[in-house]
Amino acid sequence: MTAYHDDGEVAEGVGKALFGFVEKMLAELDKQVDKRLVRTLLALLLAMLHHRHRENGLLLSELGCYLVGDAHAPAGTKRISNLLRSKKWDQKVIEKDLWARADVKVAAEKKEGRKALVLWDGSVVEKPETVASADLCAVRSSKAARKLRIKPGYPQPPTFRPIFVPGLEVVGVLVAGMGGAPVLANLSFWTRRGKHATTRGEVEQKLFAACSARWKDDVLHLCDRGYASAAWVGTFLETKANFVVRWRTDYHLVDAKGKRSSGQMCKGKRSQDFAMVRDARHHSERKMGILYFPVTHPQHPETPLWLVVARPKDGNAWHFLTNLPITSLEDAWHIVFVYARRWQIEMVFRFLKSELALESPRLWFWENRLKLLAIVALLYAFLVSLLLPDFASLRTHLLDHWCKRTGKRLRDVTQPLSRLRFAISRLLLCHPIVLLWRNSG
Repeated sequence: MTAYHDDGEVAEGVGKALFGFVEKMLAELDKQVDKRLVRTLLALLLAMLHHRHRENGLLLSELGCYLVGDAHAPAGTKRISNLLRSKKWDQKVIEKDLWARADVKVAAEKKEGRKALVLWDGSVVEKPETVASADLCAVRSSKAARKLRIKPGYPQPPTFRPIFVPGLEVVGVLVAGMGGAPVLANLSFWTRRGKHATTRGEVEQKLFAACSARWKDDVLHLCDRGYASAAWVGTFLETKANFVVRWRTDYHLVDAKGKRSSGQMCKGKRSQDFAMVRDARHHSERKMGILYFPVTHPQHPETPLWLVVARPKDGNAWHFLTNLPITSLEDAWHIVFVYARRWQIEMVFRFLKSELALESPRLWFWENRLKLLAIVALLYAFLVSLLLPDFASLRTHLLDHWCKRTGKRLRDVTQPLSRLRFAISRLLLCHPIVLLWRNSG
């Protein structure tokens, strides 16, 4: 590991890490476009690291200032626009690079004798003030839902009905292990309106087909209740994919007593074991009971499945449907701990929206928007790569000198990604660097 003696060297270390991370992708892009556009993409990634603002982080006019300086901000904005509207490349160049990195993660887990975890989830990009773009569709606002929650000591909100605003839908695929940094495999943005309209099913099935073709049965798919359906269970069983789905308690399955909801199946059944389980979300330990038994799906009665029920104290039970054989309590607890890793993809969307300003772009055209959002996904993948052991000394210097924090919780956190992003932003503001790309010509 490199020993850093001053902040200038640290800034150069960040630049070298970024260049090494995207070098292969830039080489592919260099075969398609002019080298000036490749240089602009590299400079744009640095500008995004500089500019940290939740509401305006991806505005081209502001990124242009970081690209070439305040005196020539319009020229910097024009360069970014030329990059995004170029017809000679699309976001698939970046998507291909992200898929390749996910392949490496899956191969590494397989080499250790473990199955990589493929985490699935969807979210929305909210643009409540925007009505001009024909590509935006109605999305259910999670921000409004949080603000409508009842707070003790405050009047109840006037309505509990969902609030819909203009925006985009997004489906994410993350590859992770039981420990360490995850790898972003894909972010797919889609809409229900305009000439680019599609459906969630089409997007998810396309992504699942890509995962199946690449990894076959070397991975374990983890899905939340949004994927608890006969269609998804059938897809998993037809492709012989391993899966764990958090099942809804009002959805029916078939056990020894016949077809009924999974909630009814558990009534009167005692937990078979208890343990103290760490709740990473609330930073506390909770007593949890566990129960498991064989079931089948009504539309796929020929395939044996298992229902694992986790019962946290003072909380709602979690029901997990899986095709992995559960023959012991150890197997059942493994399902619970494996599913807990799915929280990583929730943190991905949180980081993309809060730290990388995923909801701030103001672009007219669909293709240009997809390119910019793909660049954001690439930048997130780079920041996560800094959590690897190879960058331990760089990470330690950044956190100790550019983002000092007090408190035991902040000192003990294992992956301080938000603090790391804040530290890099402040470092590059004080010690700007310039990265140049030279093509083979």
